[in-house]
Amino acid sequence: MSAWSDFNDAKTNTNVIPKGTLAKVRLSIRPGGFDDPSQGWTGGYATRGSTGAVYLNGEFTVLEGPYARRKVFSMIGLYSPKGPDWANMGRSLVRGMLNSARGISDKDNSPEAQTARRIRGFADLDGLEFVARIDIGTDTNGEEKNEIRGAVTPDHKEYGALMGATMAMHLPAAAPSGSAPPAPAPGPAAARPATAPTSVTRPSWAR
Repeated sequence: MSAWSDFNDAKTNTNVIPKGTLAKVRLSIRPGGFDDPSQGWTGGYATRGSTGAVYLNGEFTVLEGPYARRKVFSMIGLYSPKGPDWANMGRSLVRGMLNSARGISDKDNSPEAQTARRIRGFADLDGLEFVARIDIGTDTNGEEKNEIRGAVTPDHKEYGALMGATMAMHLPAAAPSGSAPPAPAPGPAAARPATAPTSVTRPSWAR
């Protein structure tokens, strides 16, 4: 009996990235049009659900590796009428994303690190690239789906290889309150050009 007449041993194609996979991703926020300036939610990025919960509707695109171009859709909690847990999880995730994107150890509480963990608004998160730990949850039908619940920081041994040496930047000096942090200085191991470059590209969070 051939493989095309007996399908008992055919593998199920779940199309789910394995739990615990580490991958460099780019976040795109799908705007929901909900603003609450008292909370700092402006620009129409937040979404308010039918239950009253508020969240960022995230689309995370895998940039490199065997799952490149795959997308993971996951929410970042901002508020739940059931209590503060969901918002606390959302803030924890954003902290991890910023640590990962800006090359900061989660244990670093220096003034420079604290400055780099601040954003001017959700627009600073839109387009953020970082190393994510991909998890598995379930959708409204009980089917398995990938989710992003955590980010990988420079404390992890695989961070450098996944993020790329050029992204593991040194932190800038602390910026005055209310101003954007300046561009980071080049690392000591970076080769310095013989002449000054004609233009300097700053990371998105320093613009």
